[in-house]
Amino acid sequence: MKKNTKMQKKKFKIYSPKIKEECGVFGISNNPDASTLTALGLHALQHRGQEGCGIVSFDGKKYHSEKRFGLVGDNFNKEKVLKKLPGKFAIGHNRYSTTGGTALRNVQPFFADTNAGGIGVAHNGNLTNAITIRNKLVEEGAIFYTTSDTEVIVQLIAKSKRSKTIDKIVDAIFHIQGGYALVMMTKNTLIGLRDPYGIRPLVIGKLKNSYVFASETCALDIIGAKFVREVENGEIVYIEDDELKSLKPFSPQKIRPCIFEYIYFSRPDSILGGKTAYEHRKNYGAQLAKEDDLEADIVVPVPDSGNAAALGYAQEKNIPFDLGLIRNHYVGRTFIEPSQKIRSLGVKLKLNANLSVIKDKKIILIDDSLVRGTTSHKIVKMLYNAGAKEIHVRIASPEIKYPDFYGVDMPTKKELLASDKSVKEICDFINAKSLKYLTIDGLYKAMGFDKRNNTYPQLTDHYFTGEYPVKIIDELGEEKVTQLSLLSTGSNN
Repeated sequence: MKKNTKMQKKKFKIYSPKIKEECGVFGISNNPDASTLTALGLHALQHRGQEGCGIVSFDGKKYHSEKRFGLVGDNFNKEKVLKKLPGKFAIGHNRYSTTGGTALRNVQPFFADTNAGGIGVAHNGNLTNAITIRNKLVEEGAIFYTTSDTEVIVQLIAKSKRSKTIDKIVDAIFHIQGGYALVMMTKNTLIGLRDPYGIRPLVIGKLKNSYVFASETCALDIIGAKFVREVENGEIVYIEDDELKSLKPFSPQKIRPCIFEYIYFSRPDSILGGKTAYEHRKNYGAQLAKEDDLEADIVVPVPDSGNAAALGYAQEKNIPFDLGLIRNHYVGRTFIEPSQKIRSLGVKLKLNANLSVIKDKKIILIDDSLVRGTTSHKIVKMLYNAGAKEIHVRIASPEIKYPDFYGVDMPTKKELLASDKSVKEICDFINAKSLKYLTIDGLYKAMGFDKRNNTYPQLTDHYFTGEYPVKIIDELGEEKVTQLSLLSTGSNN
């Protein structure tokens, strides 16, 4: 079993130059096909997590749970599996681990029995005080089964002395801090809530008489649900007797959604702040072009992350846009346990130069972000080897200088290239002819603001500024905390 877990880990870490979002969540009420629709919703949210997936349903009498390693399409694609999940209520979860290890016991949704009845919980985000709370609960006699911060939430709900589940949830969330979006389910209620700043996303949809909660609107589209609105920051929305109800237990705060939802995480067709992520990214590219006086033969995106920004840049500059890099979308499922020789090929497993397009060309290469710089270095080298004359790298976001603690797999500060290197030093490292980033004020301008509000920023942008809206209580030195217990996750439990 240990060997199998190690293979699973390798499967998902063959090629991961990008930062990762922790999870996608989905929930639906009062629908006879609840589990099937949940599986479809999770499929649409697959980009938010590929390590594991799970669904919990309620059939009017009993709760049912299925959790698996791997992709939704590989695990919830057969009728016999979905028949194990009967009922009109269901919640689901895609996992990419940032807190806790890769073990089946950490795959969500979690389920617990309380004195008010059973409750299922699916969580997207990260708690900044989970270890502190966990230690206190253990001292008081609590027993933890997983190494996920989500179990802290479950334990707090179960511990509450309040009689109603919704009141128990209110008790629990007053103890936690961080960036989070939660979808929960009891025998007669579907619940969705966001943290006080709205850092992590959650939307509401309607499908005939059914209400839907999802991390992104693309999950509503796949099942034919109508987008109603976003869950507001600090809001608890619950569906009871087919009626949508709202509760706002926190003192009012101005919303500060995570900027990386706009830059990278959300699927291009998902709606954020009234526009699709695709539109936002095109605008970033157009603004980057306005801040740049460079001329070139062609604009080339790093697929797929740089596509929209590159198109916006090219249209603004009136420079031809072309696919100078071709992406292999199937590499992650081809090599389960690659040899060192194959692994050393690096970026070539996923990208290859399009010779006819780039040979003897002065190229503007565009991507959405630059984290460690190792992949950019390999791509630049690949293009030069394929005959490019000049390569000028343009990044459609500011320099990433600070780590994340709200549910993003962001490296420690020492691993972030821009944390201690100038733009010139980074340019030399990736071996580009020139390098330019979108400015902070340019980023905000592209989103319709005059500039960044330095007194109270419109977005959670600590990646670039080091300004964290929620205090980091569990930070231990320079090391990133990834596990909440002494138990090894090197087993398939």
